Amino acid sequence: MARKRKAKHDTVATEAAIAAALQTEIDPPEHVTLPPDALLRFRLIVRARAQDTWNELDLEHAANLACCLADLERLREEVRAEGDVIENQRGTQIVNPKHTLMEVLSRRSVALSRMLHVHAEATQGRARDTGERTKKERDLRDALADASLDDEDLLGGRPEYRRH
Repeated sequence: MARKRKAKHDTVATEAAIAAALQTEIDPPEHVTLPPDALLRFRLIVRARAQDTWNELDLEHAANLACCLADLERLREEVRAEGDVIENQRGTQIVNPKHTLMEVLSRRSVALSRMLHVHAEATQGRARDTGERTKKERDLRDALADASLDDEDLLGGRPEYRRH
């Protein structure tokens, strides 16, 4: 059975189609209800991949990941308010049980991110490649900082030329 070829991404027609697709947001499937705090996360998740790579099942999993992340943040805020250690009904100090829920949600979010290919390696590339990019960025940042110091020396430290 012959495979369907993907369109080349370096043609003008493909770039025009991508630009047109970017004018619309990808919505969660109609049968999935997302709370408002999860909808923003859903939008961020679907932007991590090209629009034409999402299918209905992927979008359902993306909605699940968005809800998972929203629940995780809600629990994190509750634990901050309640504390890491709470008192049970007997008066004994125990670890806040919400930590267990946070661990479960954390693991679920990692698994869903991997399944959807929206994790760091899928979106940014392999660690050894990103390490090289990070090193180049750090070197450039250092060079710009050095140049900034040189500019101050050249300008004689006059206040009207200092950056604010």
